[in-house]
Amino acid sequence: MTATRLLIVGPQGSGKGTQGVRIAATFGVLAVSTGDVFRAAVAAGTPLGEQVKAIIEAGDLVSDELTSAVVRDRLSQPDAAEGFLLDGYPRNVAQVMHLDEFLDGRDESIDAVIELDVPRDESISRLSLRAAEQGRTDDTEEVIANRLAIYERETAPILDVYRTRGVVDRIDGIGTLDEITDRIIAALEARGLVRAAAV
Repeated sequence: MTATRLLIVGPQGSGKGTQGVRIAATFGVLAVSTGDVFRAAVAAGTPLGEQVKAIIEAGDLVSDELTSAVVRDRLSQPDAAEGFLLDGYPRNVAQVMHLDEFLDGRDESIDAVIELDVPRDESISRLSLRAAEQGRTDDTEEVIANRLAIYERETAPILDVYRTRGVVDRIDGIGTLDEITDRIIAALEARGLVRAAAV
């Protein structure tokens, strides 16, 4: 069976974390969230992890180069050999180029990019609800709007890059969790991707 390599892209509040884990399980691939990779690298105390830790503790953003190095390291591990689903990476066009370089070196490419399409007001109301439920006072409407603006400015343009390659599936992100999962699976199967055999 050939490895399946996927990306899931969507604004904060689009449900991409939840859907990413479900889709990775359905297609039998590793779900790789950038946040989890950073935390694992820091916990393992690797040289890359030490660099990430120092940057995060200083309250700075991890650079594209270092982010890409940490993700490359994770994708080089044996459990990623059967394929992967990336959530939160690439975040911008520079990181797309880093990922291309890494995959080209292995004679691989991205099979499909799942774009979860959720209107801005819906993202804001979901995030506001989540903040209220979790008692997060830092998630004000202003902070949420700023995060969405960063997504629109930096991350949304990567979809144009992948659209020119014909690998983007735009999925309506409104509905129940199961409805959205079913839409994603149908789109991926229409591309000829095969679900993992049920265990």
